[in-house]
Amino acid sequence: MLTLALLAFVLVFLVPIGISAALYRLRDTGDWRLADRSSAGLLPPPDQAPYAVVRVFSARTVSWRGIVATHSWIVLKDARARTYQRFDYTAWGTPIWVDRFVPDGRWFGSTPEIVFAADGAPAERMIPRIRETVQTYRYAAPGDYQAWPGPNSNTFVAAVMSAVPEMRASLPATAIGKDFPYDGRWIGLTPSGTGVRLNLGGYLGLTLGWVEGLEVNILGAVAGLDIRRPGVKLPALGRIGL
Repeated sequence: MLTLALLAFVLVFLVPIGISAALYRLRDTGDWRLADRSSAGLLPPPDQAPYAVVRVFSARTVSWRGIVATHSWIVLKDARARTYQRFDYTAWGTPIWVDRFVPDGRWFGSTPEIVFAADGAPAERMIPRIRETVQTYRYAAPGDYQAWPGPNSNTFVAAVMSAVPEMRASLPATAIGKDFPYDGRWIGLTPSGTGVRLNLGGYLGLTLGWVEGLEVNILGAVAGLDIRRPGVKLPALGRIGL
C-alpha cells in the first residue's frame, strides 16, 4: 500500500514538475529583467469599450520559478472610464501595486491567460466589492508578502474571487498560494462558493467544489480533477482537458 502511494505521488506530483523543468530548459528565456512586458492584446482599447470590465489574468512567473508557478492579477474598468486599472500583489515594497504594469501585459515574457472575464452590467455589480476587498485586504503591509506558501499574488486574487463568488471561476492549479488561508480560516467555502476547502496553512489542503473540482494540495503543488469541464490538474503543467 505504501509503495502504491509513493508511486502515485511520483507520477502525479514529481513527474509533471520534471516535465515542466525540461520544457523550461528548452526555452530561450534570456535575462528576465529585459523580458517583454508589452500588451498581449487581450483587452480592447478603453475608448472602444464604454462598458465596465473585470478581468482576472494569470501568467507564468519570473525566471525559474515559472517552472512550477504562475502570477495572477486583476484588471478593472468602470463604465465610460478612459483607462483600465490593474492590481498586483508583489514582493516589492508595499505589496499591493496599482497600475505599475500594462493591464494585459506579458509577465516578464510570459503571455497571460484569461481566468475570468465580465463586461457590462455584471462587471459593474462586481467592481465595488472588488475595490473594497483590495482596500481592506488583511496582508497589505510591507513584509506581508511570502512567495511560498503565501500570501502571494494568487492568495490576493483568490481573496477577491471569494468576495465575488458569482465569478464562478478558479485559479489554475499552477497558482501556488491560492490555497493559503486568505481569510485566516483553515476550513470554509471555496472562492466560488460551490464547495468546501480544508487547508493547513498553505502546506497541505483538500478542495472539493463544482467550479474548483477536486484538488489535493501538497506543499503548494496542486493535483486533481476538473469535474465541471472534464480534465486533470497537474502540478507545474496545469489543467489538461479531456
